Amino acid sequence: QVELVESGGGLVQAGDSLRLSCVASGRTLSNYAVAWFRRTPEKEREFVAAVRRTGGYTYYADSVKGRFTISRNNAENSVYLQMNGLTAEDTADYYCAADSGVILSQLRNPGAYDYWGQGTRVTVSS
Repeated sequence: QVELVESGGGLVQAGDSLRLSCVASGRTLSNYAVAWFRRTPEKEREFVAAVRRTGGYTYYADSVKGRFTISRNNAENSVYLQMNGLTAEDTADYYCAADSGVILSQLRNPGAYDYWGQGTRVTVSS
């Protein structure tokens, strides 16, 4: 069982940056693929970014590519999402998710992840 706790959300202005953290307990997070999803009233669990279990390969939604960076900190059993150049369209509840058995073709599928955090809210004012 992996427990995930997100933090780092908040209210910022357009153009600002935030770093979201996803801290794991119970298991070693480096043994899991980890993804960030976001949810708005219009979109249910939209894929944002993912890092594979092996090789450190990263993947991004087109809407965030070049602005967001997902990274691991194995010493802190964590995954981060650095978000730069935020816009009002990035306003959402952000969730990290983990699973040890996600295959490459399913990395962007929220249904492929067994473990989820409680979410952290990001609000970007324009």
